[in-house]
Amino acid sequence: MAIITEEPDPPPPPSPKTSSSPPAPHKPTSRSATATATATTNPFTFWFYFTLFVSLTTLFFVSLSTLSPQDPKSWFLSLPTILRHHYSKGRSIKVQTAPNQPPIEVFTIQDGPLKSDAVLIVHGLGCSSYSFSKVVESLGLKGLRAVAIDLPGSGFSDKSTVVVEESSGGVFGRVWEIFSDVKEKGLFWGFDQLIEKGYVNYEENEIRVSRRKSVKAIELGPEEMGRVLGQTLDSMGLAPVDLVLHDSALGLAANWALENSKLVRSITLLDTKSSAPALPLWVLSMPVVRELVLGFRFVFVRVIELCCSKSVGVLDLEAHRILLKGRDGGRAVAAMGKKMNYSFDLVEWSRSEGVKGLPMQVIWSSGWSKEWSEEGNRVSNALAQASFVTHSGGRWPQDDVAEELAESIFQFVSTLPKPVRQSEEERIPEHIQKVFDETEGSGHHHNHHNHHGQGGHEHDHGHAHDHAAGYMDAYGLGHGWGN
Repeated sequence: MAIITEEPDPPPPPSPKTSSSPPAPHKPTSRSATATATATTNPFTFWFYFTLFVSLTTLFFVSLSTLSPQDPKSWFLSLPTILRHHYSKGRSIKVQTAPNQPPIEVFTIQDGPLKSDAVLIVHGLGCSSYSFSKVVESLGLKGLRAVAIDLPGSGFSDKSTVVVEESSGGVFGRVWEIFSDVKEKGLFWGFDQLIEKGYVNYEENEIRVSRRKSVKAIELGPEEMGRVLGQTLDSMGLAPVDLVLHDSALGLAANWALENSKLVRSITLLDTKSSAPALPLWVLSMPVVRELVLGFRFVFVRVIELCCSKSVGVLDLEAHRILLKGRDGGRAVAAMGKKMNYSFDLVEWSRSEGVKGLPMQVIWSSGWSKEWSEEGNRVSNALAQASFVTHSGGRWPQDDVAEELAESIFQFVSTLPKPVRQSEEERIPEHIQKVFDETEGSGHHHNHHNHHGQGGHEHDHGHAHDHAAGYMDAYGLGHGWGN
């Protein structure tokens, strides 16, 4: 009998439960996304970074160009005509600033009769003899023997010197020594000595000192500058001389004038402030600022107009810029500024025994600024024996007041008693005469004699050439005094 059963229906599938939680709040966008959107919509951001990149690239390549110094002869041949003409009027003198140092070339220009009263103009830092070329010419026309020099580090004088440095080489040098020993004695030299002697004799190895030549900017202090002035006077036969000290030259030459008052007849101070040169030295001390000022003409013009002179011609400004930029002149001037005597006391100096009896004159700019005029009055009051006159130019000489400056110097010098010259003609310094004597002994001075009595005559070819008597043919171009 069959049993029929009924299966229950399967339960229905569970219906999905609806979530009773509230909807998730809207998340705000991140700050980076907001900044990106803002940067994308700002049109000035791209140009700001582009301009900054171009400026830094320009400064980099300008600085890079100074790493490969130009050959002196090539530099000279690239000079403008106005500077080459100035160079053709002068000559270079060798001076010795230290016993164990090579001699330094000092460029000089002069005008006027050789046997008349001598005036020596010493420029301040940043200037050169080119700044006083018109003053020298005007003084020469008035009958004075006017001389202007380029201090070492300025103008056409030497701006750098070769220094031999000794060093052990440091870590890399020691590694190179070990490598050299291995090449010379073999890789197992130390093990061989250890087996044979029981130790390694390192004392047999000499301490190797490497000598490296490097070119550094000239750094001369007041003492070395005094030697430069003394040897210049000696070589050119200028003593007793009327000194004209411009700008910061007082701080460089004051001690020398004090110790050598017998070689000085009078002192003229021309816009002189020993502690603060007209051209700010920090401009030349900072590499980036120096390259910016000396590398771009319009920047240099602006600095000179603000600090030195307001009416210098375009050609003269370019000449000043080239002389400061060429042969690393800007760095040399900055190095010289570090050696200045910033503690110089004008009142104490003027009352010193060697100076208080010297006639003095102060020539000061009256149109530069009110503060500068007040500084001139303070300088004049500190020098009780000094006369005071003004000029209409700036702190640096300029062509339109060259005659005015020359007239003030001439009027002052003309009132002084005539000096007793040390020699009637330019005498040869002792160290140069010694060279002549040695040369004469070697047969350089050819005295031709006719020993047979037929047409006997004597030719003395031992006349003193200027370039031999301590005066050099700079840049290898062969030059002496101009016509």
